Amino acid sequence: MHIRGDHVELVVGGRLDVRSAADARTVLHSAVDDGAGDLVLDLTELDSWDATGLGVIMGAHRRAGRCGRRLVLRGVPPQMQRLLVATRLHRILAIEGGLAADSLPRV
Repeated sequence: MHIRGDHVELVVGGRLDVRSAADARTVLHSAVDDGAGDLVLDLTELDSWDATGLGVIMGAHRRAGRCGRRLVLRGVPPQMQRLLVATRLHRILAIEGGLAADSLPRV
């Protein structure tokens, strides 16, 4: 997993899973704490995530809310869009451009 960017926009790539969760959490929390306004999380380079990785994103979402910020997901890959729809997290998370939930296959 790699994360590059600053307190305004971060690009996440590789696998966001149990092995990378602690490092990802540290970077995301620092970005939330050090900035203001929306924090964009660009997921176009993300290959996969597991439940732990999704938990890291949800934790960053909650932390951003407590700091008066908003976590915005950009470029969510299709398989991850399906997971967000299946778990109904697409209703909670801010997703740039929204999701084409009606056109996604059911899981």
